Amino acid sequence: MENYTLSNGVKIPVIGFGTWQMPNDETGVQAVLTALEAGYRHIDTAQGYRNEESVGKAVKQSGIPRSEVFITSKLNNPMHGYDNTMTSFEQTLRDLGTDYVDLFLIHWPNPIAFRDCWQKTNAETWKAFEELYEAGKIRAIGISNFRQHHIDELMKTAKISPMVNQIRLCPGDTQDELVAYCKERGILLEAYSPLGSGKIFDVPEIKEIAAKYGRSVAQICVRWSLQNGFLPLPKSVTAGRIKENLDVFGFELSDEDMKTIAGLTGCAGLSNDPDKTTW
Repeated sequence: MENYTLSNGVKIPVIGFGTWQMPNDETGVQAVLTALEAGYRHIDTAQGYRNEESVGKAVKQSGIPRSEVFITSKLNNPMHGYDNTMTSFEQTLRDLGTDYVDLFLIHWPNPIAFRDCWQKTNAETWKAFEELYEAGKIRAIGISNFRQHHIDELMKTAKISPMVNQIRLCPGDTQDELVAYCKERGILLEAYSPLGSGKIFDVPEIKEIAAKYGRSVAQICVRWSLQNGFLPLPKSVTAGRIKENLDVFGFELSDEDMKTIAGLTGCAGLSNDPDKTTW
């Protein structure tokens, strides 16, 4: 597995296994085990997914040394603020069965519970993140679903710049201005829903490109993400698809096809406005 290097020098595998909507039971454990057996070394979970226990069990059962598996989790929306962050992070460590995480993210910048004070609350949350990072309990810290104005506000008090911004990026949902903004600041873009939450499989243009390369629609989307310098997080609980989504290093999309894919605006829906979320 190839790696990106984050701004602090930490290496992160270029593809991660997404676990959103993955059950916190034996099905979930088996899905993560299958991913690890297929060659994934980066597992993405979140407090809000409520499946950290299954991820932790799978990593242990795999027999792969903990140091060789990159685990990401994210702070749940109701747990913003310094004290809440500290308390919930310790629970994440317990649920994952580990004494550190490789990457921890603020999941959303403006939860409904903190809508009137999100700037102050994010500053307090980030202070906790920085302390946990400096204590060695988190190897890299970052954000998710943050737009430019959220990052600008965060940086008014931050001592450490976010190393990652995980946002929705897929064919037709490219968030060009935000991507450019993050790249200029050395913030790696992680692409969640790189398959458009499944909607991409019904797009004729993507099907045609997939046939042209003799690849699946999912492989085309993951490859497109990589060639944009993103870190895609494809998710599946089907063994064959889990393996297929990782088999994307033996071909390259042409510049023309890259542009065609990017230009399918809205073909798989568009990102939610983080300032209007209802959770």
